[in-house]
Amino acid sequence: MIASTQTHHPFVGPGGQPAATKDLLAQVAEMIHAAGGRVTKPCIAMLTALAARGHPVTIEQIHRDVGVDRCDLVTIYRSMAAFEELGVVRRSFFHDGTVLYDISLNQPTRFHVVCKATNRVDQLDPETAKDLHRSIEAVQRKLRARGYDGVSHRIEFFGISPNATAPSKSAKK
Repeated sequence: MIASTQTHHPFVGPGGQPAATKDLLAQVAEMIHAAGGRVTKPCIAMLTALAARGHPVTIEQIHRDVGVDRCDLVTIYRSMAAFEELGVVRRSFFHDGTVLYDISLNQPTRFHVVCKATNRVDQLDPETAKDLHRSIEAVQRKLRARGYDGVSHRIEFFGISPNATAPSKSAKK
């Protein structure tokens, strides 16, 4: 990756890591190596921070979780761009212009809904997500049948959570 510190044993560290995180990191390491990259300590720290959050986060949140003294912000920006290109992370654009990153590992998109009052991010329930995936696949098949190649999409949902109070009209101005 884009950093100067490299390790040949990236998953062994003080205190170890949970098995799920180790599996995730091993999968990502394979993707990075297959693309000709290298697994670095900052790379591991970023991916561990993303895995620990379990939901989309900002670059700044990743930077705080990794530790400002362990990795500079520019490295995180560059690494997230490289991870996105490899299919390791997915970038989402939310209603206020915030960009969030989530681990994807080239898996089907996990859809989220963002509360406009609190900015809380919740994942769609499995049944709704399955319906949405089927609809998207149908649209993509139709587009490919019409000759389109490299079809992709971005879908984001926004609303006011039933547990949130909408901001007052005077607060929006």
